[in-house]
Amino acid sequence: MITSAQNPRVQQVRALIARRKAREEHDEFVAEGVRLLEEALASGWEMRLLLYAGELSPRAEALLAEARNRGAYVEEVSLPLFRSLADTETPQGVLGVLARRHDPLPAGLNFVVIADGLRDPGNLGALLRSAAAAGAQGVFLPPGTADAFAPKVVRAGMGAHFRLPLVEAGWEEIAAALKPSCRIYVAESGEGTPCWQADLTGPVALVIGGEAEGASPQARALADGAITIPMPGRSESLNAGVAAGILLFEVVRQRYWKTT
Repeated sequence: MITSAQNPRVQQVRALIARRKAREEHDEFVAEGVRLLEEALASGWEMRLLLYAGELSPRAEALLAEARNRGAYVEEVSLPLFRSLADTETPQGVLGVLARRHDPLPAGLNFVVIADGLRDPGNLGALLRSAAAAGAQGVFLPPGTADAFAPKVVRAGMGAHFRLPLVEAGWEEIAAALKPSCRIYVAESGEGTPCWQADLTGPVALVIGGEAEGASPQARALADGAITIPMPGRSESLNAGVAAGILLFEVVRQRYWKTT
C-alpha cells in the first residue's frame, strides 16, 4: 500500500491533475470513478495506472481485475492519500491514468462542432457530452480553448472522450478539413437566423463561442452564416454548454424529420 505523498506514482498523478503541460508531455490524463473507467476500458483505451482505496463496490472490484488483465499497474493507496488526490466530493475509491488516444476524424465530414475559446471546464465537458449523444463526428479544439483532458472536463464529459474524436487544430487546419464541403454556422446571441429556420440537414459545422467574448474573429471569418436560439424571456444569453445542446439536437431533429 502506498502511504507517502512523495511516492513517484502519486506525484505523477498530481502532476497530471494539476498541469496541462504534464498531460501534453506524457500524453496521459486522469479519470476518476467506476463508470468513467469502465467506459474507457470498454472503448479500448489503454489504462496505465489504477489507484484504489477503501472498501470497494463489486463493480469497482471487477474494474480492478479487468485493469490488471489489460496490463495496468494496480496499487492500493491509503484512504487519506486517495482523498487528497480525488477531484470529487464523494470519491468512489478508484482513479486511473489513461494514455490519450488521437483518433482521426472520419472521411466525409457532415456534422462536427468547433469549441471556440471555451474556457470553463464544465461548459466544455457538457458540450462534449451533448456532441457524443447527438452523433457528431468529432469536435475541433482551436487555440484558446480549455484542455479537454483536464479532470473537470473529463468528469463533465461523462465518457464522451472515449466515444468522440477530439482534434486540437489551428484555424488553417480546421478550414482545410471543412471547406468547401461543410457549411459553417457561428452560434450568436440575439443575431443571425433562428436555428429552426436554418437548413441544418446538409453537412454542417457548428461554432460554439466562449462564454465571455463569443466567437473569435477567426471563426467569424471562416463562417458562412450565423444562427441564434430565440429566447422570448429576458435572458441575454445561455451558457455555452446549454446552447450547444440545443443546437446539436436541432440538427438531429431536422435530419430525423427529413428521413421520415
